[in-house]
Amino acid sequence: MAKGAIQHVLIPKFKKISEKEKKELLETYKITVNELPSIKKSDPMLAESDVQPDDVIRIERESPTSGNIVFFRGVIDG
Repeated sequence: MAKGAIQHVLIPKFKKISEKEKKELLETYKITVNELPSIKKSDPMLAESDVQPDDVIRIERESPTSGNIVFFRGVIDG
């Protein structure tokens, strides 16, 4: 969970990934941050997190049918 993050049963675990992890992710899938699904910097989930546009957030959710699911979002202004 990100530093200062709001904790609530409906908010999944998330963290800002490092620049190294971001570079590896983007190179692996041959994409840019703009091609990732986006999340606004003003999203309530990120309210107390230190994120900036072009950062990448790693989100983990528990699914009763699929187990632990990991996905990524690129932070945008807004």
